[in-house]
Amino acid sequence: MVRSSVAAVLALALGAAAKTVSYDFNVTWVTANPDGMVDRKVIGINGAWPLPVIEVDKGDQLVVNMYNGLGDKSTSIHWHGMFQNGTNEMDGASMFTQCPIPPGSSFTYNFTVDQNGTYWYHCHTDYCYPDGYRQALIVHDADAPFVNDYKEEFTITLSDWYHDMMEDLSTEFMSLYNPSGAEPIPNSFLMNDGQNQTFKVEPNTSYLLRIINTGNFIAQYIYIEGLNMTIVEVDGVYTEPQEADVLYIHIAQRYSVIVTTGNSTDINYKIVTVADSDLMDGIPSDLQLNNTNWLVLNENAPLDQAVVTAATSDDLVAFDDFTLVPTDGMALLPEPDIQINVTVYMVNLMTGYNYAELNNITYTIPKVPSLYTAMSAGDLRTEEVVYGEYTHPIVLKHNQVVEVVLNNGDSGSHPFHLHGHNFQVIQREPPIGPLFNSYLDGDPIGYDPDNHTAFPAIPIRRDVIVLPPQGFVVMRFVADNPGVWAFHCHIDWHMASGLAMTFVEAPELIPTHVTIPDDHFAACAAAAVPTVGNAAANVEDYTDLTGQNVQPADIPDGWTSRGEVAMAFSVLSAVLGIISIVYYGLADLKHRPKQAPAARDSSEGEATAAATVVPAKQG
Repeated sequence: MVRSSVAAVLALALGAAAKTVSYDFNVTWVTANPDGMVDRKVIGINGAWPLPVIEVDKGDQLVVNMYNGLGDKSTSIHWHGMFQNGTNEMDGASMFTQCPIPPGSSFTYNFTVDQNGTYWYHCHTDYCYPDGYRQALIVHDADAPFVNDYKEEFTITLSDWYHDMMEDLSTEFMSLYNPSGAEPIPNSFLMNDGQNQTFKVEPNTSYLLRIINTGNFIAQYIYIEGLNMTIVEVDGVYTEPQEADVLYIHIAQRYSVIVTTGNSTDINYKIVTVADSDLMDGIPSDLQLNNTNWLVLNENAPLDQAVVTAATSDDLVAFDDFTLVPTDGMALLPEPDIQINVTVYMVNLMTGYNYAELNNITYTIPKVPSLYTAMSAGDLRTEEVVYGEYTHPIVLKHNQVVEVVLNNGDSGSHPFHLHGHNFQVIQREPPIGPLFNSYLDGDPIGYDPDNHTAFPAIPIRRDVIVLPPQGFVVMRFVADNPGVWAFHCHIDWHMASGLAMTFVEAPELIPTHVTIPDDHFAACAAAAVPTVGNAAANVEDYTDLTGQNVQPADIPDGWTSRGEVAMAFSVLSAVLGIISIVYYGLADLKHRPKQAPAARDSSEGEATAAATVVPAKQG
């Protein structure tokens, strides 16, 4: 995964015009063994795995003709970080903007890449991408402010890896036998879909490293022994250069850094990755949390394994991305027109399974993709009701300044991703670094709009932000991209258990900005998914949600008319609780009961749940 910056610059300097970059993807099962431990089925493309790295130049048109040859699994492709402005139908998020593509169907993605930086592509259907369906998407830019500061670039992907198939792990995860919602623990950790990777470098030379966490669950720390990293881009946003010793990269986040080698060729530089063990309910004795790969100066010098002296990942002091400053100088957005205030909870519902909620809603797919509802609902497309209660829809007006307040009622961190945008991060507590887990000793702390530090004048922008354990983050963006956009935790276990919501942006403009191709409708027909109607597939009355997919009911409080059901559940829970205690070796449960975060430094004795949506100003 190497590219010469000189070649890229010369191509554009010689007047190369924007071009069409085309791929034909036949998606099938292949066999791989990336950690050398277990052969298993993975999702390959054209009979090969790892998947091809897609490289384009800014302004190119990307066309990918995909055929689903898996035989037993539906799929899709989400182009992570691509704004898809004017091409919302190409976003690739199943049941948000398209139908799942069933086996035997073809589907073409076709859009212009009017962005720059480091991205990736992955399946966005069920538990698809952790089975191997993910890879880097690099957009080169001859006008990047650091384009002349390095000789060569390397693309580096980090990921966790499971020996079992997702279809098996998912049934164990969402199960009566897992009432705490403990996520399956990976079996290993990979770099570039392998281990013990080497990157050939020269002395006294600078290199650009594009680092992407394409994993399913675990954030990772990364550092290079003997070298500092200079950050120049995050999530496609160029930044003023800042040096970092250690980076903390959560699922779906990306960093571009420049490193400069020294004079000596006596040693090879160790690239050290350390998994964030705080995300796991337990650490198996055979799980290697830290791995070593190398920048190789001398092929005759030994490739020694790094000695990680940190007792736990908590002892690694990572760079706080909140301090980064975009090079374009985009100022803090004005006071919001609308505020969306939600809290992450992990809860048990009447099925006995553990679900994820934003406020009291666990995302449940509609019967019609939400974009198709917007296309078919006529004047009612501006009404939230047509998108269903359990897709957690929020309708945004065109060009509104939107503020999202995201509180964490859970003791785990969550990487939240917004499709169709990046956003300004204007407040986050506790910060990345030594204080990251500082709120775990007490109750969750919620954002208090009357008591916060000054917002940065030029905030960092990202499309994935880490929500700290029991803390909060505040974001702003402009609703300037008509379409249906997912907002969700990028840990796939959490997305599948409902940690998502739907932003319907400028719905009155969607029909003039979106054109759904025939092969997209054909895939829906093959999958037997309706393409018109509200969330319940009702075409007669779009306000009638009878028959919509619904989330499981809450567990009743006390003895009610449903007491018999509650009693039966309690008995079952007691039995399962005993089993769970034995199974987890008396380990503490990771997730705490649902509790609204208290506003920081609030004088009130009890916190109250925040409203979902608040108009932030009039006029």
